[in-house]
Amino acid sequence: MKETFIKELVKAELKNPIMIEGLPGLGLVGKIATRYLIKQLKAQKFAYLYSPHFPYFVLVSKKGSVRLLRGAFYFWKNEKGENDLILFTGDSQAQTIEGQYEISSRILDFAQHYNVKLVITIGGYRVETKDKPKVVAAATNQNLLDRALRAEAMISPMGSPIVGTAGLILGLAPFRKIDALCLLGETRGYLPDPKAAKSVLEVLLKILGVNVDLSGLDEEIAKADSMVARLQKIEERRALQAEEIRREEDKKITYIS
Repeated sequence: MKETFIKELVKAELKNPIMIEGLPGLGLVGKIATRYLIKQLKAQKFAYLYSPHFPYFVLVSKKGSVRLLRGAFYFWKNEKGENDLILFTGDSQAQTIEGQYEISSRILDFAQHYNVKLVITIGGYRVETKDKPKVVAAATNQNLLDRALRAEAMISPMGSPIVGTAGLILGLAPFRKIDALCLLGETRGYLPDPKAAKSVLEVLLKILGVNVDLSGLDEEIAKADSMVARLQKIEERRALQAEEIRREEDKKITYIS
């Protein structure tokens, strides 16, 4: 395999589709949100994306079979609205700068193939927060940004970089005459963060005008909060032990006059 390619499994007839992209990143916010939508909407898989820029290992199933890392496209037909959805997620992001550009370009190729006029990317925004995570938005035009703000997102700080596929799609989309919006959930970033994913989904669903029950994330949020609390207690114990060791060392110091 020398370059990124997409293998279509079935052809889909879609109505004014909007594409949602959510790959693993900070707090796995994009992947958690996109996978949840795929499950709740019962979206159908219809294409795979393979790339030599993914990490060089295979995944092994419970039965011992193996497969390459990949991305997957799903579609959902919106019977009650004007826009069907294409949802894209995957096992990993590209590991090289060249690969990030190539994969982002192939995703946009696929979007053009299905006459997508709007791509929404999802990711995490690193910040320490104890309250409900806010959602940071950036867009390729003001009208699109205003839609996100009306859905209770906030403007991304000036000069703040959006790294990876979620950002590059925004940069490359205007060259394809495609509008693009990025929604980033506030997250610590070092653990899977379903709470941030839920905040992003609340904003996203308002923009799309689609109803999805998000209560299924609450159990995962409770587990994540419990994990964070345990880690904080471990860090507190380590800090106390370090302080005790320092005090003992101070007592051993002798001064020569």
